[in-house]
Formats: sequence, structure tokens, C-alpha cells
Amino acid sequence: MKVVSVNVGGIGNLFIQQSDIVRRIATGIHKQAVAHPVQVGKLGIEGDEQADPSVHGGLSKAVYAYPSEHYAFWAMQRLAALKREEPLPPGSMGENLTLQGVLESEVWIGDRLRIGTTLLEVTEPRQPCFKFNAKMGFSHAAKMMVQAGNSGFYLRVLTPGQLAAGDAVTLIAGPRETSITQINERRRKGRQRDLF
Repeated sequence: MKVVSVNVGGIGNLFIQQSDIVRRIATGIHKQAVAHPVQVGKLGIEGDEQADPSVHGGLSKAVYAYPSEHYAFWAMQRLAALKREEPLPPGSMGENLTLQGVLESEVWIGDRLRIGTTLLEVTEPRQPCFKFNAKMGFSHAAKMMVQAGNSGFYLRVLTPGQLAAGDAVTLIAGPRETSITQINERRRKGRQRDLF
């Protein structure tokens, strides 16, 4: 298990077509990989911003992690929807940490990840919104994320410190009462009417 990429971004814009109007929406979803070690504080990675702290950021959603294994799925979905191949570099899902070997099926609420000198705690899966649709380039991307369970997960910062791409990830089991997969499955079943 390791960090493939550390990704940060400032607040930028997404342009969303609604009826005959194109709306400009502020977002922090545009993340790019950084090649140097980064400081991680209680509110997230230094240099990273969130546009809507009601749904991203804060103490319980300070860092967003996403498994690199899901990138092939999204490349196929985008090819099918857009009829063209476009690169999906790390950070394309809006994640701060692109992780290898740390899937939703393997982490539970309360599990801890030691990365570099930081200690992070799993808090909840991502619940995608319309901004993810715009970022991916097709209108049903958020529904597909829920359906597939490829949500990634949020992390609380228990011990601030430093981490970098290439760092090993050590998983420390928590109480193991509720898994990320279980929450995703409940969400999927709850939104079944919307998915099909």
C-alpha cells in the first residue's frame, strides 16, 4: 500500500449547462500532483482549498483519498460517454491522495492510515454531486460512482505532519463496525430509482 500521488488545488471554476444558461460554479475539484513533500494540518494539506466547506473540508473531511485502481474504470466510462480518450492524471477525481492498494472494501470507519509522519482516520465515503458530473464530462458520472461503489473516502487528521508521493501506507484497524463498502451499498440501494 502506498501513495501514488499527492494532489492539491486552489479554487477554480466549472462551467455547467443548465437549460439555455451556462453557470459558472466555484470548485476545488481541480487537483494537480505535487512532486515535493507537503505539510498536513488539522484542516488538510497545505496549499489545498475547498470551495464549499459544507460538503468538503473541515475537520472530518480534511483529506480525500481515492484508490488508483478505479482510474481504469473511469477511463472506460469516459470513452463510452465522450467517444474519445482523454488522459486522467492523478487528482482527476478531486482527491488529495491517490492511493494504491487501499480500496473501499478494505477500510472501515475509524481505521487509521499512517503515511509519512501523519496519522489519518477514515471518516466516511464521498457522496458525489453535480460538480463531479461536470468534471468527468458526462451527466451520469455521480450516479455511476454511487452504483459502482468507487467513492474513495474522507480522512480526519489525527496527527499533523508531512507526507509525499511514494510513501508507504500502514493501515491500523479501528473498531471495524461499519465499512466504507457497507455505507456505499446502503446509498446505492437507497438511490436505486435514481440510478436506472
